[in-house]
Amino acid sequence: MEIKTLVLQALESAGTPLKSGQIAEKSGVDKKEVDKAIKALVKENKVHSPKACFYDLSK
Repeated sequence: MEIKTLVLQALESAGTPLKSGQIAEKSGVDKKEVDKAIKALVKENKVHSPKACFYDLSK
């Protein structure tokens, strides 16, 4: 499964903003890979940062 999909699923299941380390734990993916996926998802407007270092699904 694609890492971006795993990141989105982790955020969706959490229902609350998470740090990239928490996303990595939930998805079972290396934190560096999660960071890359988050960057791409932010550019695609699928994820946003409601506060510093936290990420959530865009509405």
